[in-house]
Amino acid sequence: MTYNDFERCAVNVTVGMIAGKWKPVILQHLEPGEIRFVALWRAIPRVSKKVLLEQLRQLEADGLVGRREHQTFPPEVGYCLTERGTSLIPVLQFIDRWAAQHLPDRVVYRPHEVSE
Repeated sequence: MTYNDFERCAVNVTVGMIAGKWKPVILQHLEPGEIRFVALWRAIPRVSKKVLLEQLRQLEADGLVGRREHQTFPPEVGYCLTERGTSLIPVLQFIDRWAAQHLPDRVVYRPHEVSE
């Protein structure tokens, strides 16, 4: 395998899109529907607003998350999954189930309990 092959490897490309401390959690929180930035920030403990915004921008650039400005005062922004982002939810649910089964001593938080 050449480095060029590695860069274009399907798994590598996909993992690169969702890699990051907060990206999988962000995607899981957006699964039920659009959520305002402040509500998302409050729902994810210990993430700074700066980092959350950076991660959302990266997810948006990769076509996984959509951003919508609400014409209110003060202005508010909502985020939701795109069709591409929604198609990743079963993958994240599979990872969630795998972790619950194989890492029960390390898994303490599951944003959305998934039926087994």
